Amino acid sequence: MGDVVKIMLDFYKNKNVFLTGHTGFKGAWLSRILLQAGAANVTGYALEPHTTPSLFVQTKTEKNINSIIADIRDRNTLVWAVQNAKPDIIFHLAAQPLVRLSYREPVGTYDTNIMGTVNILEAVRQTSSVQSFVNITTDKVYENKEWCWGYRENENLCGFDPYSNSKSCAELVTYSYRNAFFKDKGSSAISTARSGNVIGGGDYAEDRIIPDCVRAMGAGTEIIIRNPHSTRPYQYVLECLYGYLLLAEKQYNNKNFEGSYNFGPDDDSCVTNEQLVNLFCDAWGGDALWRVQGDGGPHEANFLKLDCSKAKSILGWKPCWDIRTAVEKTVEFAKITADDERSACVDRQIGAYFG
Repeated sequence: MGDVVKIMLDFYKNKNVFLTGHTGFKGAWLSRILLQAGAANVTGYALEPHTTPSLFVQTKTEKNINSIIADIRDRNTLVWAVQNAKPDIIFHLAAQPLVRLSYREPVGTYDTNIMGTVNILEAVRQTSSVQSFVNITTDKVYENKEWCWGYRENENLCGFDPYSNSKSCAELVTYSYRNAFFKDKGSSAISTARSGNVIGGGDYAEDRIIPDCVRAMGAGTEIIIRNPHSTRPYQYVLECLYGYLLLAEKQYNNKNFEGSYNFGPDDDSCVTNEQLVNLFCDAWGGDALWRVQGDGGPHEANFLKLDCSKAKSILGWKPCWDIRTAVEKTVEFAKITADDERSACVDRQIGAYFG
C-alpha cells in the first residue's frame, strides 16, 4: 500500500496505546495490528467477550496485551485504568453495537454508548499523556433520507433507532468536549470516525448478515436474509482500522487534522444484501443456498452510503480491497477450525493488507 502506510505503522512503534472494546471483533483485530506494529504497551478495557466463540479468545490476544475486564460505565475504574496506562493514543470502540438489541434494551444502549463516551473523555481530560483520541461511531449517525448519494461529515446527525441515535449523541458529546476542554494548542487532539457494515473473520455477532451466513454453513442449512434489496457500504475490517490508525497518527502530529471522518468503501463495493450473499455463496462453494424470509422486525434503513472524500483528500486514506476480496478473506478465516491457524490467518491478512 505504499509509503503512507509504512510511515503510519512505524509511528506506532514504542507507543503506549489504550483501547476500549478490545475484546470485541474490531478491537481484537486492532490489537493484533498494534502488536505487529511494535507498540510498546497495548492496554485494553472492556467487558468479557459477548460471543462464544470470540476472536479475542481464539487468537489468544490476552496473553500479549494488558487486558482489563471492566465496564466503561464505571467512570472511576476507567479513569484509574487510563491514568495508570499513561497512553499516548486512545481508541474508543466499546459500545452496544447492535440495532435490534437496542430496540430490546434501549436504556442500556444509551447508557453504554453515551455515558461510556462521557467517561472515556473524562479520562482523557484527566490524563496529561494522551495526545490523540479517536471515538469510533458508525455510518448510521446520519439522519437517513434514503438518498442515492453518500452522506458527508457535515450532514445532520439523527440516527433513527436507539443504537444509531445513541451514537449520534456520542458524536455530539465528543464535539462538546473537544470545544469545551481541548481547544488549546497543546491539548489532546479529539476526533470521531464513522464507519459501519464491517465484515471479516471472527465476527460472531447476532443479526449480522455474514455471521449468519457462516452459521448457516456450519449447520448445513439455507442462509436466511430479511431485506435482500437493502444497500449498505460493506467493507473489510482492515479498511476502517487503517483509517482509524491513520487519523490518530495524523492528528497526533498536527492537531489541525482533528474532526469527524467517514471511512467506507468505494461505490462499486456498496452492494445489496442479495449481492453480498451471492458473493458469499460463490466464495464458499459447494451447495451454499439462500432464501428470503421476512420476520416483521423493527425499522431498518433501506439505502445507506458514505461520501469519504474528506478522508481521501485530507488524510490520504483510500480503500484497498473491493467487496469480492473482502468476502473471500472472510470465508478464508471462516473455514479454519484450529485456533492456532486462526491466529496465523489474522496475522497473515494484516501482513498482506499493510505490506
